[in-house]
Amino acid sequence: MEVLMALLIGVLVTASVYLMLARNVMRFLFGLVLLSNAANLTIFVAGRLTPESPALVPAGMLTPPDVVANALPQALVLTAIVIGFGLFAFALVLVYRGYDGLGTLDTDAMRHAEPIEDNQPTAKGKLEGTSL
Repeated sequence: MEVLMALLIGVLVTASVYLMLARNVMRFLFGLVLLSNAANLTIFVAGRLTPESPALVPAGMLTPPDVVANALPQALVLTAIVIGFGLFAFALVLVYRGYDGLGTLDTDAMRHAEPIEDNQPTAKGKLEGTSL
């Protein structure tokens, strides 16, 4: 089961990196969600996968009778899911506001803060205009 989960995590990380390298902001956002899910699965697998016995201690015993899954990574993953959903909702609102204001989802075209100037002097033009 751990090998299958490791392969699934590898596929998720590969797909997320591929999506995050795109110029479209929505693809980047979906890549971020996939990377978050891959990190959650990594934490979850670190706590052992044992579907046979739950992480419960019977009454009168100090330790569980068998090898059980660790409950701490499960609690961490639950918290990470909530935080990841909040991050996704916030980023989705930012992308919507960016699209509403700029009219594009292409990251190269989103240059409102630093526009491209067509009449920038080159180094050769600067040298020709000066006299010694």
